Amino acid sequence: MIAAKPKRGHLLVAEPSITGDLSFNRSVVLLADHNDEGSVGFILNKPLGYTIHDLIPEISASFKIYNGGPIEQDNLYFIHNIPQLIPGSIEIATGIYWGGDFESTKDLINQGKISRNNIRFFLGYSGWDAEQLQNELASNSWIISENELRNKIIGKSASDFWREKIMEQGGDYLIWSNAPENPIYN
Repeated sequence: MIAAKPKRGHLLVAEPSITGDLSFNRSVVLLADHNDEGSVGFILNKPLGYTIHDLIPEISASFKIYNGGPIEQDNLYFIHNIPQLIPGSIEIATGIYWGGDFESTKDLINQGKISRNNIRFFLGYSGWDAEQLQNELASNSWIISENELRNKIIGKSASDFWREKIMEQGGDYLIWSNAPENPIYN
C-alpha cells in the first residue's frame, strides 16, 4: 500500500530509475525516524559478506550484517522486535525497535534467547537533511510504502524484497520487476 507522506516505520522503495547509485539502487529502506530536522533509515535488503561473529568475535552467532546506508559505515546499528529483552530500545513503529543496551544484547544472543528473526544488524545508516528527502520524493526517487509486515520485517529475506515491493505497485512497475539490475545486461 502506498502512503502519501513519509513517517517512522514506513518503507522507502527505490524507484527503478535510480541506477548507478551503489547504496540505493534497488533498495528498501525502513524509516527509523522522520521529522522536520531530517530522516534516518536502514536499508533492509543489502546484506554484506560479514556475520556478527566476524565483527564481534565474542558473539557466537552467524547473523548477517546489512549495509544500512552510506553514513557512518564504521558503526554498528540494530533493529529488533524484543524490547522486553533489550533495555533502552527506541520504538520506531508498532513492534519494531532501534538499538538498546548492547552488552545485554550480546549476552542474550550468546544464550540463544535472540534469533535472526528478532534482530537485524547494519553497518551505517541512511540519512537525509531537513528538506533532502522531500526533494527526492518530489523528483520521484522513492515510493513511500506502508510496512504491512510490521515487526516480521526483521526476519524478511532480502533477496527478492525490492522486486516484491515494486510488483505491489502494479502497472508499469511490473516491467521493472523482471528487468536485470544492470540495464546493459538486458
